[in-house]
Amino acid sequence: MKIALAQLNYHIGNFEANTEKIISNIKAAKSKGADLVVFAELAICGYPPRDFLEFDEFISLCEKSALTIAEHCQDIACIVGLPVKNDVLQGKDLFNAAYFIENGKVKAVTKKALLPTYDVFDEYRYFEPATKFQCIDFKGKKIALTICEDLWNINDNPLYVSIPMDELIKEQPDVMINIAASPFSYTHDDERIKVLSDNAKKYNLPVFYVNQVGAQTEIIFDGGSLVFDSEGATKAEMKYFEEDLQVFDLDEIENVKNKYPAAPRLTDIEQIHDALVLGIKDYFQKSGFSKAVLGLSGGIDSAVVCALACRALGAENVMAVLMPSKFSSDHSVQDALDLVENIGCMHEIIPIKDAAEAFDNMLAPAFKSLPFNLTEENIQARIRGIINMAMSNKFGYILLNTSNKSECAVGYGTLYGDMCGAIGVIGDVYKTQVFQLARYINTEKEIIPVNTIVKPPSAELRPDQKDSDSLPDYDLLDKVLYQHIELKQGSKALIAQGYDEALVTRILKMVNVAEFKRYQTPPILRVSPKAFGMGRRMPIVGKYLS
Repeated sequence: MKIALAQLNYHIGNFEANTEKIISNIKAAKSKGADLVVFAELAICGYPPRDFLEFDEFISLCEKSALTIAEHCQDIACIVGLPVKNDVLQGKDLFNAAYFIENGKVKAVTKKALLPTYDVFDEYRYFEPATKFQCIDFKGKKIALTICEDLWNINDNPLYVSIPMDELIKEQPDVMINIAASPFSYTHDDERIKVLSDNAKKYNLPVFYVNQVGAQTEIIFDGGSLVFDSEGATKAEMKYFEEDLQVFDLDEIENVKNKYPAAPRLTDIEQIHDALVLGIKDYFQKSGFSKAVLGLSGGIDSAVVCALACRALGAENVMAVLMPSKFSSDHSVQDALDLVENIGCMHEIIPIKDAAEAFDNMLAPAFKSLPFNLTEENIQARIRGIINMAMSNKFGYILLNTSNKSECAVGYGTLYGDMCGAIGVIGDVYKTQVFQLARYINTEKEIIPVNTIVKPPSAELRPDQKDSDSLPDYDLLDKVLYQHIELKQGSKALIAQGYDEALVTRILKMVNVAEFKRYQTPPILRVSPKAFGMGRRMPIVGKYLS
């Protein structure tokens, strides 16, 4: 039996485009001699559909698309994910399901049992967990079909009634097929390979795993679909961050070595780079936008975001706005201009000195000669936010936010100023990783000026200002933040690791106090195991210092 894995980029709710893409790949798989072509979890509607699932018409359109797809399954079968109605009066209205379609008809329906409710997942909000499982007979083989989490065997949640493969293995299947929507993080590829390999060995069966690719607002899918033999050896690894269609012979997976070449493995920084480029590209394409604007300060964050945007959208579609103040150094302006020259994007220079002075004069009576402080610094940041939004409104540009994760974590940013934007490009990338990204972007030639990379970070909102005036050194800050945010380590655990108690208390207090700001930030492209946004839900008024 020849099995095709179709690793595609879906668009949530775009039934026409998704259906057309699925049908096109059915035809392509058929032309390559495939007997069966496999598509991802909820492929028909896109993942995650969230509260779209509460609309009856949405579910009806899923079924209508499935029937259209079925018409094209002649002399080839397909497996495709979609939500289906729960006809039983008890429980949730829907199942997260997959159709097995053959000769124009739905021959079997598989339903998901293990519904994830952690991090970015909230499937139990919408779906009823399945309790009955049955293999699919096809061309003399028994297929154990599971959906994403069902092959991760997480059974410590009381919502999880049973593990599907423990039931399916009783029917002595010949192969496991798992369809998934597995979000990207730069640590997830190795974890995913290990889990699937362990399942292949546990059940002594080959595994065919298909993931989707593409970005759905902040969630990015990296592809990397996989095939394992019954001993858990990786037999094929499909492309990362690209659509891909490959056909595999089930007998050769078990009996032929090195038949299918694996995709090249990427370093963490390479993965983050490719994920962010894809995230920007899909956000714009799927939202119907084409041009971006950002403030370009001469600093490392805006330089990296500008370079990523140009790679995603084309330099001709990116507008960099330089907004020097009376505190801006000559080298910062020159660094920004050098980047523009290196990268070829559009740019405007709009000084803010006069606007800042106008605000100073306007507010002087109310401020009653109080000294210059954070207030005036924030006014400058907000002037820049107004200019960026004006450029966005006037020319139809979409504003990219350039705040990094370190700043987002400790609240080192100005609401309605540098925190403006439609999408946060590097809000899940720590400052130390931003420097690594800059060096990676410069691998083949200098794009980001070297001076931008080596100079001390500064917001340049007062004379000789440096980030280190307000924050611990980034090398130390990011280590504490990673332990606290990604690894969920509290103050006692951090102090036990050897971090200074006063430093830990200071950092964790800044993280907690800044929660109200993070509630007002744009969606952030998720590249880590724990990003700010939908996957990290903290109370604003909480006082717990962890």
